[in-house]
Amino acid sequence: MAHLFTPKKVGAYTLSHRVALAPMTRLRTIQPGDIPSPMMADFYGQRASNGGLEIIEGVSISIPARSYLGAASFYHDGQAEGWKAIANAVHDKGGRVFMQLIHGGRQSHVEMTGGVDPVAPSVVPFDGVALTKDGFVPASPHRALGIEEIPGIVEEFRTAAQRALDAGFDGVELHGANGYLVDQFIQDGTNKRTDAYGGPIENRVRFLRETVEALISVWGADRVGVRISPSGEWGGISDSNPEATFSYVAKVLDEYKIAYLHVIEPRIKGDETLHEGQAPVATKYLRPHFSGPIIAAGGFDGDSAEAIVASGDADLVAFGRHFSSNPDLPYRLKHKLPLTPYVRAAFWGGDEKHYSDFPAYLPAVEVAETV
Repeated sequence: MAHLFTPKKVGAYTLSHRVALAPMTRLRTIQPGDIPSPMMADFYGQRASNGGLEIIEGVSISIPARSYLGAASFYHDGQAEGWKAIANAVHDKGGRVFMQLIHGGRQSHVEMTGGVDPVAPSVVPFDGVALTKDGFVPASPHRALGIEEIPGIVEEFRTAAQRALDAGFDGVELHGANGYLVDQFIQDGTNKRTDAYGGPIENRVRFLRETVEALISVWGADRVGVRISPSGEWGGISDSNPEATFSYVAKVLDEYKIAYLHVIEPRIKGDETLHEGQAPVATKYLRPHFSGPIIAAGGFDGDSAEAIVASGDADLVAFGRHFSSNPDLPYRLKHKLPLTPYVRAAFWGGDEKHYSDFPAYLPAVEVAETV
């Protein structure tokens, strides 16, 4: 673990190690109102470490942006105290915390969007699901955004970024992955527009550019990250040439000198492993096109995380499933300690059980003395 546990400057911050908490939708907000719950503050506080980075699960920027009942959101003042408690819980352990901002686009249902049709760049057949009070149900039919509507959504991203700043976070991450709205614009399987936001890749990344610029206007480029999922399959997404598309995306983002590029490897689909044993491929072909820090995510263990950082293809590795059941994951990886198995049944909603009740390997005082 000689490379995984060395300092790294990421945007405005110097981290003490390279093990990050990946954003995971866990559906633990208080309803109604999508209020961040005390158990969420416990969860994130438990997983914080001195000089470590946590990226908070996809936070919807408006009611029409929501996809899953119980998922995180930040669009009204009543949510602010809960988010402040989460930021404080991470800072109390010396960690850094970025809020991931998301618009679900067509991956939604009228019960989640306030009764309006989900939106997308174009109307393309989609058999995905959303989560409502009736459980996972087929997504509602979506409609194509009018070009005059797009600036309003960009402004919602900017407003949410300002809310995150006011709540005490250290930065924001744009969710441009997993078939949600930003990704729907980027990939030609879902973007069939013929206006300034469709057609050639230069047009398909226009929405990405505008949202990134909105976040930078609040935070500065060195406190903004972007997550992408080249060849990802979540959300019925597809592109005719993903390597060319996402190499271009990486070049565009490199121009802005953002804090980091966060890459989900295509061996992962949501919380499932699709291609067991596949070596990381996306980070490798993106590395020549992005000069800043790259965070790799999807299917890593301690040894493979150390290997990709040592290779230079990535600078940090984000863990989701293993971090869900090991609140002290950096400590365990550093000392090659056994990992507590994750509990998949608790991923998509529930209470504290198999969420914030996983024990650390050692009492906190001993960990603080030995990490």
